[in-house]
Amino acid sequence: MIPPKPAARPDRVSLWRYLRLFRADILSAQPAKLYRAWMAEFRTPFFRSYLCNDPALVRLVLNDRPDDFPKSDRIREGLAPLLGRSVFVTNGDEWKRQRRIIDPAFEGGRLRDTFPAMLDAASAAVARLAARASGPIEIEAEASHAAADVIFRTLFSIPIDHHVAAAVFERFRAYQRTQPILNLAAFLPLPHWVPRAHRRATRDAAAAIRRLIADLTEARMAEIAAGTAPDDLATKIMTTADPVTGARFDTAEMVDQVAIFFLAGHETSASALAWGLYLLATNPAAQDRVAEEARTFAADPSFAALARLRFTRDVFRETLRLYPPVPMMVRQTTRDETFRGRPVRPGAQIVLSPWHLHRHERLWADPDAFDPDRWSRADARASARDAYLPFSAGPRVCTGAGFAMAEGVLLLARIVAAFRLVPDGPPPVPVAHLTVRARDGIRLRLDPRA
Repeated sequence: MIPPKPAARPDRVSLWRYLRLFRADILSAQPAKLYRAWMAEFRTPFFRSYLCNDPALVRLVLNDRPDDFPKSDRIREGLAPLLGRSVFVTNGDEWKRQRRIIDPAFEGGRLRDTFPAMLDAASAAVARLAARASGPIEIEAEASHAAADVIFRTLFSIPIDHHVAAAVFERFRAYQRTQPILNLAAFLPLPHWVPRAHRRATRDAAAAIRRLIADLTEARMAEIAAGTAPDDLATKIMTTADPVTGARFDTAEMVDQVAIFFLAGHETSASALAWGLYLLATNPAAQDRVAEEARTFAADPSFAALARLRFTRDVFRETLRLYPPVPMMVRQTTRDETFRGRPVRPGAQIVLSPWHLHRHERLWADPDAFDPDRWSRADARASARDAYLPFSAGPRVCTGAGFAMAEGVLLLARIVAAFRLVPDGPPPVPVAHLTVRARDGIRLRLDPRA
């Protein structure tokens, strides 16, 4: 069975039609030719953009000359009320300083240290699902709950049913429903002094989330000062000094960073987990192989044992290929460039699309098929190297990539060990706003395994 894929738009549409399609779904607003093209140019009265699928161009932008292609300010426009000046939206020296403080929290043995909290969150997710087993379940909502629990347990050592964690989770769901990335300033080149017309619901939800995060951050700073803080990710980040300047994050900066940890670590993980469970539900043979690995893991649920979940890891890789949580990344040019013989002016938008790269007809065999075994075959090595970037690449690669892979593999294994997954309802329709989700949710039935 070929997994669901959004329909493409006609090759030529008016700008007004394109904007309406984009508002409904970023993916179905794109033409089908992008699954074969090496590069495509889009012209509007306000800017030009170039979608690049040529692996050489992707390497140029992300790996070879990343400082010449900073993140586009247009992406920040819609997310600014929540993310402020977080590491996700900054560039240059500001971004480098932030990464110098954040990266040590995810290096070395820190992932091993966070594993017990991940395992507790996975066990809690299985218990919640068991209470609803053998009936229809909207799995995206459950995946969101589980991923949020992982974030709060590893970041602040509190479970999702803690009153502050629960409040942030509910406010964030409200924030998602406002479609915050769809902001006029993302399309129009407005001067910095012009007020941004964010929806009131977006502003209110973002402000509520930031107030709650500020309360957590201030409480943790007090615990650090008193010597009673737990040794979790928040403590590590807040006590790490920039090795260049010696400065640490203050409360306002930490609020920005926690907001993006929650957005990136919760929203993207929830998207991947939900699609992974759906793919296994529709592929019983693959599900049985994951269940067999998971039974072995259950006898020794340790961090070291995660490495033995090889097929489960390949299922999660394949899920990220077919449904990359962040479907497009946007950079901008800072000087004159030449891409595939075309002149590209400063200020042009450079779109790198994991969605199209991961399904590119010239770069992958059977690009739309769910085939976890491709990751163990030699013929996929070049594709994996040149056309696979669920966590970006180069200096701006997601600092939590290893964390996300461990979390995804663990949650898949624990859930499939406990339940047999069966589709329930029509196939989901992928759409993309903040991340790749299903338009009307993903419904499964979970039958307890013996």
